[in-house]
Amino acid sequence: MAKTCAFKAEIRQMLDLVIHSLYSKKEIFLRELISNASDAIDRAKYLALTDATIAPEGPTWEIHLLADAQAHTLTIEDNGLGMNATEMEEALGTIAKSGSKAFAEALKKGEEPNIPELIGKFGVGFYAAFMVADGVTVESLRRGKDQQPARWSSTGDGEYTMDVGTRTQPGTSITLHLRADQEQFTDEWVLRDLVHRYSDFIAYPILLKEIGEKNNHEETNTVNDDKPLNTMIALWKRPKAEVKPEEYEAFYQQTLHGSGEPLLTLHIAAEGALEYRALLFIPKTVGMEMLMPGNRHGLSLYVRNVFIGNEIEALTPAWLRFLKGVVDSSDLPLNVSREILQDDVIIRKIRTDLTRRVLKALAEMAKDKPEDFETFSIALGDFLKEGYHSDWENKEKILDLLRFRNLKDGKLLSLRAYKEAMPQEQKAIYMLSADTLQAAQQSPCLEQLKAHGFDVLFLTTPVDQFIAGEFSEYDKTPIVFADKGDLGLTKEAEKKQLEASEKEYKPLTEAIAKQLEKTIKDVRLTTRLTDSPCCLVQDPAALSPAMRRMMEAVGQPVPEDRQILEINPDHPLIKSLAADSEESHKKDVIDLIYGQACLAEGTLPPDPAHFNQVVNRLLK
Repeated sequence: MAKTCAFKAEIRQMLDLVIHSLYSKKEIFLRELISNASDAIDRAKYLALTDATIAPEGPTWEIHLLADAQAHTLTIEDNGLGMNATEMEEALGTIAKSGSKAFAEALKKGEEPNIPELIGKFGVGFYAAFMVADGVTVESLRRGKDQQPARWSSTGDGEYTMDVGTRTQPGTSITLHLRADQEQFTDEWVLRDLVHRYSDFIAYPILLKEIGEKNNHEETNTVNDDKPLNTMIALWKRPKAEVKPEEYEAFYQQTLHGSGEPLLTLHIAAEGALEYRALLFIPKTVGMEMLMPGNRHGLSLYVRNVFIGNEIEALTPAWLRFLKGVVDSSDLPLNVSREILQDDVIIRKIRTDLTRRVLKALAEMAKDKPEDFETFSIALGDFLKEGYHSDWENKEKILDLLRFRNLKDGKLLSLRAYKEAMPQEQKAIYMLSADTLQAAQQSPCLEQLKAHGFDVLFLTTPVDQFIAGEFSEYDKTPIVFADKGDLGLTKEAEKKQLEASEKEYKPLTEAIAKQLEKTIKDVRLTTRLTDSPCCLVQDPAALSPAMRRMMEAVGQPVPEDRQILEINPDHPLIKSLAADSEESHKKDVIDLIYGQACLAEGTLPPDPAHFNQVVNRLLK
């Protein structure tokens, strides 16, 4: 005889919390109910190992979805362990009473081996059904001898009804009487999409049967039992040796929406104190989504093959956002809705371990497959440079992976390769920041270095400008920027000659300093130049011109660091200028050489219109 009972706990408030506040998306209900069905099958399979009465028929374990558009119902059915009336009332009549959790705890107390991985933990997933249904009916028959079917039903109003059930086969069926505005959950394509998104890797086939009449009054009784909605193949759970390259590529393209084939695949099975599995891919090219400001990033998260969310930023540092892949762990701390990954020591350990493994894989690629690593550096090298700027824990490891174009042949070089190729007399590593590779190659600041046969590494990307100030030395070798300070290459004889020239050119340097006093810090003679009349250099601590322009472009305040104009006393133009007695002509030439120096470093003269007038006058 049917009886009506009150839920335990503050059921009205708890149900209201689940229905209106716990889950961010109503569609999550299907993930929760399918996960419960999978747990029920896992429990049945485990108990059947020691109890022959549990599954004497040797069933094919399955989960069925029955969508009835005419009756406005959706049923989720499994042939798992099932429940008797007592178990049903205890599990469904008490909020946050998890059968899966209780089952696992009981096994642990008995020190049972091979405990199955159960998804349920909080005991609230079932009640997500009330987000889309105004009534739920559960029919269940427990496996084993002398079991009686039981029925549980509720409208979620604080009470539920228990009765004798009519089910004849072991397992459980949950029927949702859908609300009028939630009838899309009887549509085949909606169900297919949700299963593919949230439950694609559940280990048991999820089969769909549509019954009843569709909205267009087309009678349907389509059974798709031979074609499961889910793939059931979680590649990351399979042994690496058993997975074929084409399977990795298909997963990368179809599940992770990668383009082409990945550059590198990492199949990780971490065991021991930290247990998790991951399948990571490094792409060959950068996607536009990575370049969009404010774009979310992160790996997809699964817990025991059940999709929890994508773009989980806590699992990797921001600079590794080029990674595509999945992480699956039984131990990850989720919130009660299983939608938010809570900050925890386990997450930090997984994040650290993933980062370490990626860096190790890149180092191996750089050593064993230099062509592939060059492809990576061209497409994704700026992400590594971002990591060098932000990831202090891995700064040294990242430094050895950085690559820069060089002066001699335009190749991508590491700092180590550059140092190993240095002539014995070279005592420093030389770098230069510029807007483009062409501008760097043509900079007059390189003339002295070229004369000595020394190579130079170029920093030409926006990220390069951010990290330029962090380079001071590498492997106990100082790093010197070609456009900052003294290069330390002037010989004693050249220094004496320069000192003598300073007296001769003092009237000229004073005249230039006075005329350009609003734009430059100082004027001095130099040995840095061999072919050009002059160049602009910065103090060692000053921002590079490229960095200044970038900051100005985004509206950031720029420090007032005025540059130094260095002039070549051996250049014919400078000699002519020093001897020029016609005042107005001399002023025009000073403006001209300063404007040329600005253009040489990629900057416009302070007053382009005046510069054009000067050029026109001198051309006449």
